[in-house]
Amino acid sequence: MYRCPLCQLSLQSSPSGYQCPNRHQFDRAKEGYVNLLPVQQKKSLDPGDSAEMIQARRSFLEAGFYQPLSDAVNKMLASVLQQQTAPSILDIGCGEGYYSNRLQHFIQQQQLAALPTTDPAPAVTLCGIDISKAAIKAAAKKYRQLQFAVASSYHLPFADQSFSALLRIYAPSQSSELARVCKASGWLCTVTPAPQHLIELKQKIYQEPRLHSAEIAEEAGFSHQQRQQLSWHWQPQSPTQLEQLLQMIPLGYRLTAEVRQHLMHELPAVTLDFYLDLYQRQ
Repeated sequence: MYRCPLCQLSLQSSPSGYQCPNRHQFDRAKEGYVNLLPVQQKKSLDPGDSAEMIQARRSFLEAGFYQPLSDAVNKMLASVLQQQTAPSILDIGCGEGYYSNRLQHFIQQQQLAALPTTDPAPAVTLCGIDISKAAIKAAAKKYRQLQFAVASSYHLPFADQSFSALLRIYAPSQSSELARVCKASGWLCTVTPAPQHLIELKQKIYQEPRLHSAEIAEEAGFSHQQRQQLSWHWQPQSPTQLEQLLQMIPLGYRLTAEVRQHLMHELPAVTLDFYLDLYQRQ
């Protein structure tokens, strides 16, 4: 389902990678991913999260600190994909693959449980993209059953109507591109920060912290169907855990050395507050 990011023609798979009819060639890395982010679509030499940030994010997520969010996303998408025998899902801004892997496994297990024992296992195709080469390299190396590509969310390297569902956790994107690659009556699940998200950290940085908006964003080509707010308090047990969170979030870069040191000593409880919004392709 890949298409060439340079000329938009279909890419054909080969032992070494992918090639379009115009002979644009994209090699497959030894980890299994393909780089479909041409230099024309880069804003820097090495865009996206660094290898150090990816490692911090992987350690934090695999410790289960955001598992309630992953579980809620999985249940929301499973509820609308349960009638499809072979759903295809795109995770936009997939990072090191934590949410992608858990989503694919959950959907497959839900469908398997609904089938007679004599039926073959259902096929669930999940693709993940990110502009960070370090993130995609880490994802492809660990989750071999999934398909990963370095790519821009504003220039999705996929054919029209390729996916039954799209997942976008925080990642920026363009509504027209989301609508283009989503099948008719397909689904878009987004995760955005709710008003109280990380409020304790904001209060350390700003005299008057600005809360995140509660407004439901419009996505051209989609109609909003459902909103769920998910909130809990996370208590770090060590400076390392808190540091991993700070490396994952933009707020971490705004902390002075003095404030950071104070946080590491205090280890305050942190509010995690998210909106999960479900849209359907019109």
